[in-house]
Amino acid sequence: MFKRIKIKIMFALSIVGPGLFLIGYNIGTGSVTTMAKAGAEHGMTLLWVIILSCLFTYILMVAYGKVTLVTGKSALFNIKTELSGGKWLALYILIALIIGELLALIGIMGIVADLLQEGVRMVTGLVVQTGWIILILITSLSILFWFGRYKIFEKVMAIMVILMAFCFLGVFFMVSPSFTSIAGGIVPTIPDVPGAFALVAAIAGTTCSAAVFILRSTVILEKGWTIKNLKNEKIDASFSVFMMFLLSGLIMAVSAGTLHLMGLKLDNTLELISLFEPIGGRMGAFLLILGIAGAGLSSIFPIVLIAPWLVSDYTGKPRNIQSPMFRVLIGIGLLIAFGSIFLEQSPTILMVFAMVFQAVILPAVAIPVFILLNRKDIMNKNKASLGMNIGLVAVIVFSIITTYFAITEFL
Repeated sequence: MFKRIKIKIMFALSIVGPGLFLIGYNIGTGSVTTMAKAGAEHGMTLLWVIILSCLFTYILMVAYGKVTLVTGKSALFNIKTELSGGKWLALYILIALIIGELLALIGIMGIVADLLQEGVRMVTGLVVQTGWIILILITSLSILFWFGRYKIFEKVMAIMVILMAFCFLGVFFMVSPSFTSIAGGIVPTIPDVPGAFALVAAIAGTTCSAAVFILRSTVILEKGWTIKNLKNEKIDASFSVFMMFLLSGLIMAVSAGTLHLMGLKLDNTLELISLFEPIGGRMGAFLLILGIAGAGLSSIFPIVLIAPWLVSDYTGKPRNIQSPMFRVLIGIGLLIAFGSIFLEQSPTILMVFAMVFQAVILPAVAIPVFILLNRKDIMNKNKASLGMNIGLVAVIVFSIITTYFAITEFL
């Protein structure tokens, strides 16, 4: 019986492998920080942004997955070779994504180090310097990247995602926020306060992240899927988006049920822990630390891989993690993570900025896949349906609006 259950679980994981990888990337400390900040400042009133973002994420994930399965080529390479002026557009996407992700990496490492420092203090009473924590994390990641393969990364990400889900679910039930307020967040409203537009853009940027769709094509190719796996690709995208919505909503609800009711704002992730401890106790606070730290660590894997993967994507060269180019770029990424030690601003502020930056890139990712899906010479009988085209147009409009919000807020 147990053997049968194990076989079923392994089969399910084999179908949703790329989705698990992208959940781990997408639900990082950027998501936690942004959703927690939104929940603290505005309760559940911005839940509708998560719902819309997840819907549009599903549309773009399926779209990019379909183009990849039909052509057998990665996203940037398709944009570069199949579109007029695609070479420069693909180069812009490559550079913008790498800059945005490296900014996020610094913020993530700073937040994770702060959280682990607090977790160690809670358990042992000892205060370990964050610099040592970052050094241990980077050394461990270096070993994993040096000897690892995609299948190993996928398994690690699966563990991180499961850890996140259980931790955030546990904290949610401890807080037990009002379901009336959760339902009220479905109605689209934007609070008339400074910074609200930037927060909407940040939620959209961290959920409907441009990097997710570009990375999706690479992850699908790493999985070895072909045109025969179109059905699997849709199942995988559905699972991935459902988990993104669940985890993002849980984080916002936990913050809304604690900080918002107390009239408190969130400027630092550690504040969420210290303010939650009197409500959920030490166990609740520790669960929150594990969940957020797991989210951060699960994001570091894809972020460190994003530069070499994007370069391989753009050039059309094989993705070999043991190649000198991969190892050099991964090493540079891990070194940049040390930048969190020298941050004068809170890592939380840097993370929100990085998520808003993601929103600005989204139109450059949404428009090309719309064109590619409607090219008969590329897609043949797999051209976009009317429903898919309506969805993609809605995504493009949404991406332009959130970009406008982001630029307006910062200008």
